[in-house]
Amino acid sequence: MYKDIRLHGALENKIEYYAIAAGVDAHKRYFFNVDQSSESELRFFSTNNEFIISQQGIIHRGNGGSFCEYMFGVDQPLTDMAKGDVINRLVMYGTHLDQKAGALNFSDRTDGFLTFDKIFFDGNAVANYFFFIHSKDFSESVKEQQELILRRLGKILKRSVAIGNGDDNRIIAEVSANCGVDDLQLFLFKLINTRHEEYRNAFKNLYFRTKRIADEEFALLTELAQRNEIDRYQQERIRIDVMYKHPDNRRIVDEYRNILCSCNLRGEINRLENARLTRLKTLSVRNKIPGALFYTLDELLRKDRKLVELEESDYISETRQILEGLFFGERQIESRVDRDDMLKLLHAKKRASEHRNHTFEELLLDASKACDENIRDGADISLLEEFSYIITYLDRYDTTSQVINQLAFMENIRISEDMLRSILGNKKEFDTLQPNLFNTLFIDGVLDNKYLGNYGRRKLITLVKGMEEIEAGSMKSQEVLDQLKAIDREEQIFVILLQHVRERIRNFYSKFSTKNDQQILKREVTEELLGKKLIKGEINNDLFNETILTIQKEAIYLHNLLPQIISEKDISLREDFLDNSGLDRFYVEELELEYFELNDLPLDELYQIRKGLN
Repeated sequence: MYKDIRLHGALENKIEYYAIAAGVDAHKRYFFNVDQSSESELRFFSTNNEFIISQQGIIHRGNGGSFCEYMFGVDQPLTDMAKGDVINRLVMYGTHLDQKAGALNFSDRTDGFLTFDKIFFDGNAVANYFFFIHSKDFSESVKEQQELILRRLGKILKRSVAIGNGDDNRIIAEVSANCGVDDLQLFLFKLINTRHEEYRNAFKNLYFRTKRIADEEFALLTELAQRNEIDRYQQERIRIDVMYKHPDNRRIVDEYRNILCSCNLRGEINRLENARLTRLKTLSVRNKIPGALFYTLDELLRKDRKLVELEESDYISETRQILEGLFFGERQIESRVDRDDMLKLLHAKKRASEHRNHTFEELLLDASKACDENIRDGADISLLEEFSYIITYLDRYDTTSQVINQLAFMENIRISEDMLRSILGNKKEFDTLQPNLFNTLFIDGVLDNKYLGNYGRRKLITLVKGMEEIEAGSMKSQEVLDQLKAIDREEQIFVILLQHVRERIRNFYSKFSTKNDQQILKREVTEELLGKKLIKGEINNDLFNETILTIQKEAIYLHNLLPQIISEKDISLREDFLDNSGLDRFYVEELELEYFELNDLPLDELYQIRKGLN
């Protein structure tokens, strides 16, 4: 039995197409023809419907529309973003949104032309679908046809995972099951930008391997993008979408998005939600989740300007005053940025980062634009020099902060000699502004962070002490780097050991408390890790004992303390255990989440027991 007829081809501009006619007697229809003069156009048709694929784009007439999977970070309606199950963009021909009434208006004017550039710019960068439907049961009015199609298919088309997966058979089945007509004939067209697809697949293969892109790998991606003539905007949105879809990233980013959507719809952020957002951002650093994913959401959800404007913070007010003061020179007012001003700006940037307040960067951007305009209009060059002085210090701040935070909170991060030299140079500049400013800006706060793990703390202390020794001339850079590498290697072995010992205890050992059990366990784990070439020699006894102790502490918390903490909402007991046990808070919170999900407990109770969230 015939179900559908498919035509597959490619255009000269690297656009691949699939045209499918499916439904009742589809195999008996003559539904397409080719421009005989140049073969540059391919026309598909049914009664009152037409879809033409040319070398420049597509022409459509009749009913139907287009749909594609939303790419992460695109400007989409808040109503779609707030619904977790809405994952696709649907556009019906001849419709427009009445902003005042909040309703979709239909018309009989559904014909149009779209270039391929616009299709892959407005829609998905890789794959987009178009369709029209034929049925004798349809009204003659195209407007009424569109209303009927949207009413019956809108929900499934905006939620179907088949679209993102490119599963044409399932799309056809879902449309057929929901359209509600016996003589349905569906004409489905899938357009794929093979250049974008190649770039996406290359980036995905590299990123999913380690969640990092090395410099040499990024150079290869850049070369691929140039060869395929992919502009920077498309490269960026493809990369962000791929990073979002990594399973480790998606869960955290989705929760962040859901909180922001809820706040946006309600018009305010309360203390509980703000603390949860901050926690998720902190967790993202540990999990190597790119900050771009969060910045994208922040920008999208702040466009609506629905969030309650809070009273301006003192550090933002000071920043505004200093930056606006740059332009007093036009009125013969002394406006140099002095040492005290620079200290205020650096501390303001630190506080803005801690509070996720983008106003600081917006003020800086506004000042940059104003500076350019003033210089263009003939202002004194000293204005540019003053602004460059500010930017230089803020760039030093960004560079140093990134390295310090990665070293403290991320595994397998190594500092090169060039990076160490850069940090030393920045430290000298900061400490020249004010003694011990470097530690105040970058070290003290991180050391006080409860999420800082044992190895992160050791690496940070080693770095600070090492830089002091280098400045004093009693140690060389390479010695400091060697110390950091040794800690990093020990951390890698500990993480591997912890993972394998946990797994082996879970599967083979119900008890591991006696020395004899532990020696057997150590021998078997050593053999396994040597066989997998994850270690090169014997496991250090102290490291193995620390691993066993860590697992024992986790078991005590999960089976004894956590149930009591939940039932009594005893936040102090939880904090006391975490402060004194030395366990990694990130991992403990993952255990807590698994416990709540396994026991089907409401997550609100989990947020309540976490300090600062009640």
